[in-house]
Amino acid sequence: MSEQSQHPSYLTTPVLLLMAVACGLCAGGNYFNQPLLHSISVSLGITETRAALTVTVAQVSYALGLLFIVPLGDKFERRQLAVGLMVLAAIGQFISGLAINSSMLFVGVGMAGLFSVAAQVLVPMAAILSAPSRSGRAVGMVMSGLLTGILLARSVAGLLSGIGGWSTVYLVSGVIMLVIAVVLWLKLPSSRNPQTHGYLSILLSLFTLLREQPRLRTRALMGGLGFASVSALFSTMALLLAGPAHGLSDVAIGLVGLAGVMGALMASLGGRLADRGLGDTVTAISVVLLLLSWGLLWLGHDNLWWFIAGMLVIDLALQGVHINNQTTIFALLPHARSRLNAVYMTSYFIGGASGSTLGTVAWTYGGWAGTCLLGGLLAIMTGLATWADRKVKSAIVRGEHTPATVTEQ
Repeated sequence: MSEQSQHPSYLTTPVLLLMAVACGLCAGGNYFNQPLLHSISVSLGITETRAALTVTVAQVSYALGLLFIVPLGDKFERRQLAVGLMVLAAIGQFISGLAINSSMLFVGVGMAGLFSVAAQVLVPMAAILSAPSRSGRAVGMVMSGLLTGILLARSVAGLLSGIGGWSTVYLVSGVIMLVIAVVLWLKLPSSRNPQTHGYLSILLSLFTLLREQPRLRTRALMGGLGFASVSALFSTMALLLAGPAHGLSDVAIGLVGLAGVMGALMASLGGRLADRGLGDTVTAISVVLLLLSWGLLWLGHDNLWWFIAGMLVIDLALQGVHINNQTTIFALLPHARSRLNAVYMTSYFIGGASGSTLGTVAWTYGGWAGTCLLGGLLAIMTGLATWADRKVKSAIVRGEHTPATVTEQ
């Protein structure tokens, strides 16, 4: 019996919107620090480089959660898993907000990042519990919430920092996450894989999926490289905007982040276009925009309007690639969506963590020009991965390569 057939009806739009809000809260919490790096360094008496490491800590922790926690969505009841993870993530936010030194902040940020993968339990759940012909729409809607949360997190963090200091956003977020977790528990239907296996078996099957599904490999590479390119911007933008070239406050830096809200709209549109068979076209256009954005951001060194334009384009590009990557991999093996998502998102955030680290190094030794050069090179590599994915798809269509069927383990 298929998993969807166990449910008398598909998810309604209000429930999908609730899931979108939950995803936005979980994912957004990992981005609060980006517009606050200067304030954090001053408040805790640390260097800006050490403060910027909180971005890397959040992304590495998230990647670990993706690898070791998200696959459990194919084993445990998903509603319980998602709600439990949200509660633990909220505790991490409280620790971050109460941090008195950088070590305590790293612990809080790391804990919040590790358990905020609740969002990546909810995303495949939206695909599983939606009508097959509308799974792209469902994933796009939930991803729109996730991405809006990420983008608004920067702005809300800046605004709340202006009101009560940089720690305020973490404390407020912790409270809201607990409330949403309760509502999720009341509204989400139960969802569990018909067949479950041991934890070690599930983890080992991740390597099987990666070995036997070539498009999972190419799409994971595309996602990782694309997010690495954008993360080079995320980890350094506050340093540029707060510096002498622009001299912006935390509040102003947060408002600049609103330029990327269009990227969240791209996720919903991208999901609908994927349902119509246009996903590959959207992906190709998005990769071109990713490269173009770094030219605009380079011009933004001295001109805020060019920087804002670059922010808008780079967020549009990233989400155009990302949502079509997820729609593609979810269609490979419906019974293994949580594990497919775990493999893909682990690669995605390893790329993000690498991009953040490399971005900090590029900023330290090459300033904004170095950051833009790095971002542009990573965008070109994303394009090469996209070309490789097209070749793999063509080989599969011609029958030259047939992906192995992974057992339902």
